[in-house]
Amino acid sequence: MEIILKQDIDKLGFKNDVISVKNGYGRNYLIPNGLAILANSSSKKMLEETLRQRAHKEEKLVKEAEAIAEKLEKIELTIVTKAGEKGKIFGSISNIQLAKALADQGFKIERKNIHLKGELIKTLGKYEANIRLYKNIEKNIRFEVIAEVD
Repeated sequence: MEIILKQDIDKLGFKNDVISVKNGYGRNYLIPNGLAILANSSSKKMLEETLRQRAHKEEKLVKEAEAIAEKLEKIELTIVTKAGEKGKIFGSISNIQLAKALADQGFKIERKNIHLKGELIKTLGKYEANIRLYKNIEKNIRFEVIAEVD
């Protein structure tokens, strides 16, 4: 069954993609929940026209995402948190704290677009995270978690 996605869905596709899914998944989940519409000839024509109009806007978004990626390459990110004597953090560092640290540096990135490599961070040290800026534009950033000085 061919469908047109109405919004981004992880591990399936992006908004306005025409994809094939199993009939039951399309009919029983995606279409009733408003995540997709059936891809018939009239909806495909409407999609083509919509995509033609959005091509210019998307080009601008790609340029902005690439500019942000270049700026992210140059920053050195440090997250300060309370920690014990052996370097164990009280709590953990997640994408929420990373998004806040990026916002403090002037980057407005949603936390759902930040993916930490591995599990939550529970010790001091240097780490890496992947940030999805736009559809196919991703950037790995390095950051350091240090202990708060009293």
